[in-house]
Amino acid sequence: MIPNVLTILRIFFVPLLVAALVQESVVLRLGGLTVTNEWLALAIFLSAAATDLLDGYLARRWKQVTTIGTLLDPIADKLLVSAALISLVQVRALPGWMAILIIGREFAVSGLRAIAAAEGYTIRASDLGKTKMFSQVVAISCMLLSVRHPALLRPGIILMWGVVFFALLSAVSYFRKFWRKVDERIKNRRRRELLTLERKRQRAALRRHRGSRGAGGLGTATISNPPEVN
Repeated sequence: MIPNVLTILRIFFVPLLVAALVQESVVLRLGGLTVTNEWLALAIFLSAAATDLLDGYLARRWKQVTTIGTLLDPIADKLLVSAALISLVQVRALPGWMAILIIGREFAVSGLRAIAAAEGYTIRASDLGKTKMFSQVVAISCMLLSVRHPALLRPGIILMWGVVFFALLSAVSYFRKFWRKVDERIKNRRRRELLTLERKRQRAALRRHRGSRGAGGLGTATISNPPEVN
């Protein structure tokens, strides 16, 4: 299906993005136009981000939402953003703590989604989450260009501060909204499992007790009624 192909294509964009950004000597000449590595990295990143919007739209429009697409889509998003941030740290354009904070937030929310899904909850992207994603694309695009154009570094860092703010705010929103529900569901399920185990243990003990009483009664009857000797 086309939406799944777009998702897989986004994953293949990841090593291309890293190579284009880290290898500073990359220069492509298209006719009379010279494309340096930061513009190539930006083109790859924006193309991958566009596939994220397109595959979700097509999947909903054509009713082709599949299990593999549901699993791969967030993985592809996180791989793309993580690769871009780590590459920016590698070329010393972005402070490492910012990348760690944003990537850590992604893993934390992904863990919450996985736990919620196991308990029957579906955590959909909130407005804050969508705002974070949009600000992330704009900020990373600006930071990619700042590698060769230092005048964009300060605006890029300001935009990255916005990404950090929306990332933390949306993470707190997700955890406040779903953690208590998930936690209560898990505790109730665990309590029911413990009660079921206790009932089984009590029934097994009762059966053993009845069996021992039956065996004791049979032994007494045998002793009180010895066989007659002719």
